[in-house]
Amino acid sequence: MLVNLELYRVFCEVARSGSFSKAAEALYITQPAVSQSVGQLERQLGRRLFTRGRRGVSLTPEGEMLYGHISSALGIIATGEEKLERMRHLQAGELSIGAGDTISEHYLLPHLERFHSLYPDIRLKVINRTSGQAIELLRSGAIDLALANLPLELSGIDVTECMEVHDIFVASARKFPHLRGRTLEHWELAQSHLVMLERLSSSRRYVDSFFLSGGVRLEPEIELGAHDLLLEFARIGLGVACVIEEFSSDYLESGELFALKLKNPVPPRSIGLCFLAGVLPSFAAERFKEMLT
Repeated sequence: MLVNLELYRVFCEVARSGSFSKAAEALYITQPAVSQSVGQLERQLGRRLFTRGRRGVSLTPEGEMLYGHISSALGIIATGEEKLERMRHLQAGELSIGAGDTISEHYLLPHLERFHSLYPDIRLKVINRTSGQAIELLRSGAIDLALANLPLELSGIDVTECMEVHDIFVASARKFPHLRGRTLEHWELAQSHLVMLERLSSSRRYVDSFFLSGGVRLEPEIELGAHDLLLEFARIGLGVACVIEEFSSDYLESGELFALKLKNPVPPRSIGLCFLAGVLPSFAAERFKEMLT
């Protein structure tokens, strides 16, 4: 049986106030409208819900039973509406993000700090995964958004590019002075002691693919799982490391490392903010997207 929810609201207000006229005042409608709503509800349910008297109305036994259930249900609905309104104003809720180590540390962290300072009641959840794994979590609905190294296979995903980054090769001036100032061919670089990320990472695959398109295969001697380790291994002279220029400024500006010059540099790529296509994001996710873009 489908009953208009508004009829139940009128019914509960009459039951609380014990009067059609008082219910009309509380609901900002006319008394005849209240009478008509109660009459319609009684006809739909096939039961009298009120006994009319000189001093107002009182619930019948059937009305008492119904009021106990309906008032509780309307209370639950009101609580839900209140919580939704709090979420709309970012006074409650959760924001779950998937991102890799490097993006989390060098890009995401400052934005999270700002978001948390503005909306401290939003619970933040960050899941540390590779870009590809973060996209799969997004597709499964486990997270609200993903920050990923592009390019990736992103069918069914809406992407907003947030930041352009450049993959460069760096070395210690103390250990590799002969490489400073030279312009290297790809094959010359490939013969160096290379330090790179593991093949699982999307940024490593991007660089490998670029070199392979020119007929050069990179075979690093050392493969690591963290960007900062690449910088440290290069700093102590263990090899020429492939790093992200924008996330290596401290080492480059201090002179501990220098960037090698390539005749054909690696093309820039982007960090992308990813959402499920066709799915309305949560209030918190939508606000975070506005902050980033």
